[in-house]
Parts: sequence; structure tokens; C-alpha cells
Amino acid sequence: MRRALESLWFIVLVGLFLRLAVVAFAYQSLLSPDTDHWSFGWETGRIARSLALGEGFANPLFHKTGLTAWMAPAYPWLLSVPQFGAVSVAQLLAIVSTPHRFRSKRQFWTYIGLAVVTRTTADHEVVNGVLRRSQRPVSTRGLNRNHNHLLKRVFKNAANGACHSGPFKAAYELRVTQGMVPSLARLTVARQLAAITLAVWKRGEQFNPERMKQQAA
Repeated sequence: MRRALESLWFIVLVGLFLRLAVVAFAYQSLLSPDTDHWSFGWETGRIARSLALGEGFANPLFHKTGLTAWMAPAYPWLLSVPQFGAVSVAQLLAIVSTPHRFRSKRQFWTYIGLAVVTRTTADHEVVNGVLRRSQRPVSTRGLNRNHNHLLKRVFKNAANGACHSGPFKAAYELRVTQGMVPSLARLTVARQLAAITLAVWKRGEQFNPERMKQQAA
């Protein structure tokens, strides 16, 4: 009896039995047909599955519970924008709330601190006794300072990642090759990301790289 208790096979069988017991009681969501794949995304995963099956923004739990307000419907749309993660989308939803606050992308740029500030010394000048509009070029004074600092950081971080991977990489490298300062090229990408984010949010659809290529062409 003592030799049996000390044998390798006995130790393996005891370990296997304990492992199966733990799985049976602690991981029932992996075994029950009614809760299949529950641990993959939890409520968010169930909503994503409903979207993939064409059932709409619905069924966050175990059965067909119908339409839901468990999460903001814009969440999957914003998550499709390149370089946006769960934290970035959550911050965007909490601060902006609705995209219809902004009539155009320029208003959104101003809100997040990506609007270019311009200054002129005189809009008109007198030439030969005639008042005419000045032909002097408008000088830039950087970006607007009155903005939401958290959202600016969100889009700057997203732009930094988009410049090195994804659909924005080629355009960024092309601008730098043509002589644009890398910081200005990154600013251009950040403004594009902001414009695309506002557009997909208003239209209620996911990001489409092909549409971005058509607009660039």
C-alpha cells in the first residue's frame, strides 16, 4: 500500500483528479453549453457576437435578451479606428458624449487642441490711396491652447502609433520624404484621425480604409 501511494502513477492520477475537480467547479462557464465562451470578452464579447451574427447591439448575457444599453453603441465603431484601444475609446466616450456637438471637423480639432492658430497684423492696406485687402501671407502661431488636454494626449498617442503601422504609415513616410518636418507630419495624421473618428461616430459605421484611400485620391 505504501509503495502504491509513493508511485509516480498514483501522484499523476491524484493531480489529474484535482485539476478536473477545479475545472468542473471553478470554470463552469467553459463547460456549460448555455454559457459557452463566456470568459471571452464577457458581456462585451456577447454583444460583439450579436453584431457579427447580424442581430444588432443585443444579447449581452446568456440567452436572447434583445436590444441592450449595456454599453455605448458607439464603442465598436470607435474601437475600429486605428490605434484606438479600450481605454482611449472609454475616455473619448466619457468626455465627448455625443459627436453632434460639433458641426464640422474644424470645431472638433479646436476642442481637442489640434487647430492651427493664425495671426495677421493688418487685413487691409492703402495702395495709391485705395484701400485694398492685404496680400501678406498669414503667419501661424502654433496650436490653440484652450482645449481638452486629455483628448489631445489620446490623439497624439494614437498618431504616434499610426505613423509606424497601419493605413497611415505610407502617407506619413511620403510626407517626410517630400521634406515635411516629422512633427508636422504627425500632426497631420492626428488631425486625420480626429476627422475620421468624428465621421464614423456620426455615420454609425466602422472605419473603412478603402474610403480613406478614395478621399485621398
